[in-house]
Amino acid sequence: MSLSLYDISIPVFITALKNLSHNLRKGEAYAAEQGIAEEELTTARLFPDMLPLTGQIQRASDTARFVAVRVGQIEPRPMADNEVSLADLQARIAATIDYLGAVAPDSMDGREAAAVSFKAGTRTLDFTGTSYILSFALPNFYFHVTTAYAILRHKGVPLGKTDFLAGGTPRS
Repeated sequence: MSLSLYDISIPVFITALKNLSHNLRKGEAYAAEQGIAEEELTTARLFPDMLPLTGQIQRASDTARFVAVRVGQIEPRPMADNEVSLADLQARIAATIDYLGAVAPDSMDGREAAAVSFKAGTRTLDFTGTSYILSFALPNFYFHVTTAYAILRHKGVPLGKTDFLAGGTPRS
């Protein structure tokens, strides 16, 4: 059995987003226990020129959804990027998971060599379906998920590697 474009993207995104949701729940519990305003987490960033936690989660969501649109040719579901609370971010993650869950596994069949082009600033980026997923979407998605994790850790949320990889649940 070979791996499809769907197999290497959509289920991977869903799993990582569920883990991210788990990490946000731990962040919410930590903020409540420590008497920290949620805004200290949602607006936190690792460096001034980097996006805050809200932006990291919005970009991870966008990246996952754009694979469904650009490779799977699924109707886009725009999201407004107006999240300010941890509950808002959880809703964004849930909506993204719901959207990805509706992607048919065969929607990407035969799209390995399909042209995928989009604007990034002043540049146009050109890929095939396969190269877009492997060399752009997955690395970009994990950059934002990892940065969200790092922001939460930086703010003191007690997260470990297992939280990042398995949403706190060891897998056998």
